[in-house]
Amino acid sequence: MKTEIVLSYLRKDKLPHIWCPGCGHGIILGSMMRAVHKTGWKKDDIALVSGIGCSSRTPGYVDFNTLHTTHGRSLAFAAGIKFSNPRLNVISVMGDGDAVAIGGNHFIHAARRNLNITALVFNNYIYGMTGGQFSPTTPYKAIASTTPYGNIDKNFDIPSLAIGAGAGFVARSTAIHVPGLDDIIYQALNYDGFSVVEIISFCHVQYGKRNKLKTPLSMIDWLKSIALPIAAYEKLGEEQRRDKIPIGIFKNIPTEEYSQKYIKEIIDPNKSKDSILKDYCKAKLYDL
Repeated sequence: MKTEIVLSYLRKDKLPHIWCPGCGHGIILGSMMRAVHKTGWKKDDIALVSGIGCSSRTPGYVDFNTLHTTHGRSLAFAAGIKFSNPRLNVISVMGDGDAVAIGGNHFIHAARRNLNITALVFNNYIYGMTGGQFSPTTPYKAIASTTPYGNIDKNFDIPSLAIGAGAGFVARSTAIHVPGLDDIIYQALNYDGFSVVEIISFCHVQYGKRNKLKTPLSMIDWLKSIALPIAAYEKLGEEQRRDKIPIGIFKNIPTEEYSQKYIKEIIDPNKSKDSILKDYCKAKLYDL
């Protein structure tokens, strides 16, 4: 049944996909499709946007309104889509470098502005498509093609960054905690505002082979050893937390969504929100 759900949303003429055998990204795609299915949204009411990278191939395989954009600009294009047509359910998929390196400025301002976009960050700790360079999330001392002696940069904690920038819904899961990931993505999709889900994925080809994790199974075992629920993580001492990552929902607070705020306060403050939205979309040649 779950396989049939996923297949019903795919462009089968675009298969087989380009992801390496054992890549975690396909698992995330499956979770996203099951979460979308649970919302009951029609395919034509969804816009899926990506930048550049392994994760950014996702829109090519999914039968929604899709857009494959330039590196780091997924959220910029997604914001334009949502702002010009607020009725669409907009999802932005990004890799770790795509989201918080070249796309970092877009990320923090999307969180600050609070447009109703769901941002899914496929974090495999490395630039997987372009040669295995280290990214802003590469762990301390990890090996990459550009850090052959070990990474000495302090890495970004994406949930902390999102919360600090003002996102109302912030969560993290992994590609191996599938039922929980399905539920977290579903909650993010239903959040009325900017929602961020970081998903720890795995790349045994670029990250794993350099860090004694050469197979998908070894990377799965590694994720099992480092990921634990937020409540369990908070019970650990500082030293015990060092090599662990908490997973779950960090923040879920209702906030005023930006496109609705703009319609209400800028276009015509004297009209009801629903009538403003209808007039706004008709002016943009959209039929509600």
